[in-house]
Amino acid sequence: MAKIDLRASAQQSNDAVAARNRDLFGRNGVYVMNFIGSPGCGKTSILEYTARHLDGNFAAIIGDVQTAFDAERIRDCGVEAHAIETGGGCHLNAAQIASTVANIALDRLDFLFIENVGNLVCPSAFDLGENIKVAVLSVPEGDEKVRKYPALFVRADVVFINKMDLLDRCPYDAERVKEDALKVRPHVRIFETSATGGTGFEPWFEFLRSVR
Repeated sequence: MAKIDLRASAQQSNDAVAARNRDLFGRNGVYVMNFIGSPGCGKTSILEYTARHLDGNFAAIIGDVQTAFDAERIRDCGVEAHAIETGGGCHLNAAQIASTVANIALDRLDFLFIENVGNLVCPSAFDLGENIKVAVLSVPEGDEKVRKYPALFVRADVVFINKMDLLDRCPYDAERVKEDALKVRPHVRIFETSATGGTGFEPWFEFLRSVR
């Protein structure tokens, strides 16, 4: 009896939906970013700061295992935000994105920010139809993440090193992290930020203006 690789089949199905998502986003002129990082690294805080200061039209899709707390934080910034509760799933998939964007007026957007479930492993392997993956690191979680989770960083076009305001309180070698990231992805863009302090964001905004 022939064996069926269910994981490969699921991946192929996801990739087919992701391709349709990408075509839809392209036809509507929407630049889509998939934010991936550990729980507590500051993904939502980065999006909050961006929402309050970015000149442009955008919406957000926020994935979480349970609750819509993070989506509510983005709505409080005056931005349309849709929550996807995975009910235990460790990543978003392309079908969930397709279902959600059916309720978003894409033709009025410049950007769509997707905040994936807090996880450095599973989300990196699933295409959602985005233009780029954005990896978010933070100072308190340690400086070995690029070396421990290379599958994300070989795919990420942007890396945030967030919570830089805590650098003097944590044993964190930011230069080594940047070297590690550039080693696996030579043209990656790296932004060193503090979402709570509001520092380091102007290069990020310049990047967003360049791709709009």
